[in-house]
Amino acid sequence: MKKYLAEIIGTMVLVFMGCGSAMFLGCDADGGHLAVAFAFGLSIVAMAYVIGNVSGCHINPAVSLGALIDGRISIADFCGYVVAQIIGAILGALKLFALVKITGIEDLTGGFGSNGLDGVNNSFAGGLAVEVILTFIFVFLILGVTADKSKGAVAGIVIGLTLTFVHIIGIPLTGTSVNPARSIGPAIFAGGQHLTELWVFIVGPLVGAALAAFVYKIFKCKCCCNESDEIKEAQEEA
Repeated sequence: MKKYLAEIIGTMVLVFMGCGSAMFLGCDADGGHLAVAFAFGLSIVAMAYVIGNVSGCHINPAVSLGALIDGRISIADFCGYVVAQIIGAILGALKLFALVKITGIEDLTGGFGSNGLDGVNNSFAGGLAVEVILTFIFVFLILGVTADKSKGAVAGIVIGLTLTFVHIIGIPLTGTSVNPARSIGPAIFAGGQHLTELWVFIVGPLVGAALAAFVYKIFKCKCCCNESDEIKEAQEEA
């Protein structure tokens, strides 16, 4: 259960810090935009070095799906991870909800940092396209950088910075999900249109993650074939 508890805590921190920065700083291009992007990225960096050796620090169902397709976790673990991540996201959003209600601080997003389709003219197709593309980039990078154990010391930083640049382009469009759990938590408390549009931020990231995993498998297979050829050549030369 340690890894599931780690996923709960990690996702809770991600939602509280990332969505919280959007709520209290706003996402205007004159400063809040970059601050929010870095808040999400730095949350990943921080959690990677705390729970990375416990659960792998997925804190995202899309990442867990990519790991499942790549054969790194079992179906049972995948289910446990996703449940834990959703619980963590709800807890993170609950803390933000309570903070607003207790203190009366204005929520500049109007929806506890929920994702939305305003930036793509309320187009479901546009929102799906954005989330598929951004999640593909994010999960593809994660699968690649975590495959090489020698990069373990810097993997957290690389992943966090990737999430940051994904947010830089995604915030004006959909608010950037690339993480179904991160979208589910705030949407529950925001309600209304945020719940109606929620499916986009579940389907999009999962499709993007699946595509990333399958493409990565092709690359990995090619690398393995190249390594085998090199070994055969070395043996023949010997």
